[in-house]
Amino acid sequence: MGYHSLEDFIRRTGERAPGPETFELEREQLLKVHLNGVVWIRMGSMTAYRGDIRFTREDSLEHGPGKLVKISLAGEGFSFTKAEGRGKLYLADRGKKVSLLKLENDSICVNCNDILAIEDPLNWDIRMMRKFSGVMDNEIYNVKLEGTGIVAITTHHDPLTFRVTKEYPFFTSPNATVAWSGNLEPEIKTDISLKTLIGKNSGESVQMVFRGEGFVVIQPCEPCEEVYPQKQPENKVSNVYIS
Repeated sequence: MGYHSLEDFIRRTGERAPGPETFELEREQLLKVHLNGVVWIRMGSMTAYRGDIRFTREDSLEHGPGKLVKISLAGEGFSFTKAEGRGKLYLADRGKKVSLLKLENDSICVNCNDILAIEDPLNWDIRMMRKFSGVMDNEIYNVKLEGTGIVAITTHHDPLTFRVTKEYPFFTSPNATVAWSGNLEPEIKTDISLKTLIGKNSGESVQMVFRGEGFVVIQPCEPCEEVYPQKQPENKVSNVYIS
């Protein structure tokens, strides 16, 4: 039988019992936040909520004018919204898989396009990797998070983490790179011959190089358009009522 009664469908797809943490996975692609205060969420990621929650787009009064300038440089592909109040908040990002990372006096850098939500106690700042004229059309922005708290990141499919050692530098495509340990300072490496043959935005011609001791998280999706976000089409909403 390929169908369900309405009651059976509601029971099968209903929300799960709540856990003790502020952030928990309702589904692999859906984050549930037990909000009692403030969290920072990716703009446009709210799918549903219940309770008394207010949403405010970040402004210069929150983190200072310096960070606001960095956000404006990063473009519309990266904006945070402050969710404040009490209730249950549900977040998602285009069906990408959600992973929860608990930092305990740690630091991590995450691609701007792969952050879904940040607990308020964490400190964060936007950083830009160097742009090489004629090699990359866009700068690469990432967010460095430090302190104690939980950050929710998203990936296309399951994330894969590699150890980086001093003996063996690690090379990644910018489009596939999601996050790395906060002590690492990646460099940009270019292969001019491949750039000429393949194209300046290909993962093979432009590479990120990680040296030292740490880790790098990638997603099995190449090429992805996350690093070089395109303008999204205007959303149109319609619905059908069935009785």
